[in-house]
Amino acid sequence: MGSATVTSGLRLRSLPAREALRLGRPSDRWFKPALSVAAASALPNLVLCALGRLDLVAYTMAGSLCALYGHDLPYARRATTLARVVVGMFAGVAVALTVASLTHSAVVLIAVGAVLAAVQKAVADASGIGPPGNVIFTFVMAGALFAPQEIGRVPGHLALTLAAGAFAWLVAMAPALRRADGPERRATARALTAAAAHAAAPGPQTRHAATTALRAARHCLRLAGAPTADRRTLHRLLRRAEATLAGPGPDHGSGPGHGSDPGHGSDPGGGSASEQLHAWAAAVRAHGPLPVPPTVHGRPETDLPEADLTDTHLPDAHPPDAAPQARVSRPRLLRSLAPGAAHAPAALRTLLGCALAGYATLLLGVDRPYWAIVTAASIHQANIALTWNRTLQRTLGNLLGVAVFAAAVPLIRTGPVALVLCLLVLNFAAEALISRNYWLGTVAVTPMALLLVEFTGDHPAGRLIGDRVLDTLIGAAVGFAAALAVTNHRTTDRVRHALHATGRARAHAERALADPAAEPAAVHAASRRLAHSLADLRDARDTAAGEWRRRTLPEQALRAAEEAGHRTLAGTAQRRGGLHPAPESGAA
Repeated sequence: MGSATVTSGLRLRSLPAREALRLGRPSDRWFKPALSVAAASALPNLVLCALGRLDLVAYTMAGSLCALYGHDLPYARRATTLARVVVGMFAGVAVALTVASLTHSAVVLIAVGAVLAAVQKAVADASGIGPPGNVIFTFVMAGALFAPQEIGRVPGHLALTLAAGAFAWLVAMAPALRRADGPERRATARALTAAAAHAAAPGPQTRHAATTALRAARHCLRLAGAPTADRRTLHRLLRRAEATLAGPGPDHGSGPGHGSDPGHGSDPGGGSASEQLHAWAAAVRAHGPLPVPPTVHGRPETDLPEADLTDTHLPDAHPPDAAPQARVSRPRLLRSLAPGAAHAPAALRTLLGCALAGYATLLLGVDRPYWAIVTAASIHQANIALTWNRTLQRTLGNLLGVAVFAAAVPLIRTGPVALVLCLLVLNFAAEALISRNYWLGTVAVTPMALLLVEFTGDHPAGRLIGDRVLDTLIGAAVGFAAALAVTNHRTTDRVRHALHATGRARAHAERALADPAAEPAAVHAASRRLAHSLADLRDARDTAAGEWRRRTLPEQALRAAEEAGHRTLAGTAQRRGGLHPAPESGAA
């Protein structure tokens, strides 16, 4: 677009550094992917070690890394999602190995790698696959692309990837034998904890975090399958958590005793709402029976609306495409690759960054610049602010990881068993640390990637370390420059669409409130639709605010829409709680 339309945006000098590197609390499920990937890679690696074929570890690791995905999904959906991950990994490795066997031209390999990285970025974003997203696919693909290959050995190597992927599928699904409802319970516990945080410290950020967690929990329950007694109980707990969000609006503040919301400040069963929600969250995470929420205003919740149990009227948990014109009757894969797709700017940034980073390192004398491609692909996030954060995190983590590898070289070169054990430890450490901050996990990922090179034979440590440092610096710098070069106006388009959707959802909820004969299920559905629209609006606003060279956001309209929407939500909560809507619920 012309510069005349670009009137506002993020200032580059305002990009933070300290906040991007600050350590956070570990995820409540950090051990799930860490244990899964360690278990999925242990058996194939030990078998290859026993056979004396550690040169094949890179191919089995491609399949083993599939165990990192799907840990937030209920097992019924996880089974199909992981199967698609394995197929996608197999396809990427197949293309990379085939191209590598047909040409040794680094110029061609870099071009192919950049295109594949862009496709993987678009598909991962469009599918909402979740962490670690496209990075693992690109990491494996780029490594395979620059490894020496012969066409006659490609089928055997692909068979190893597929076999290891099938074993990773079994490892990731194995916990279902012990606790089949584990993902639903964890998602519900996270939502209860987020709602408790809002009850303790009401504000726009805690409200948005709680709304997002509630949305994810309901989505997880919907994917789990037909309602059961336990799932109905989880739904009831989520409804009680929703009561803490009823209030005047994100900027008016709300606290204990504010308004007439039954869930705010105190609980009928005694104690503060925050304490009660924390207690329920702890009980839900435990292996015992689920807590049963008390009645609301003396009215038992023995019969929940069917829509409350299935959420068939709700969108998926990941944000919808920002561009309505991309919603055509084509498969999602093709939609994600179309020029007008919502994820096209991110894919274009990845394509440009990976290609330029690869060629730059090639000109500087790096024979296999695959790490520059991986670095450039890994830093591109939803907006410039997040991309800057990831650039800092990736650079720091890689440089520290190179230092770890340099210190460990004497140990890992003592024998094949030491190599295998170090790889397993680094696999586990990467996932155990990455939820605290991306850079901390990358400290383990970098030596792990260098170890995979070691499996193919001894290489000069100084050359490996020097190439990796150069690849990191150039990949991060060029990748970020590519993000700056490709303007993403779709963030403001998404804000406009979300604003209109919120207006429609609020009007629908107001009509339901104004109708005395409206069924409780209709009021509930309208309330849920409005809550999700408000969450999408906040996500779109935050994403656009972190972009640069964008159009001015309609701040006044956004503020008014959020305030009015939350007033209407308060009215629906009072109506569903057995009270009459507040008089101001119809205010604009």
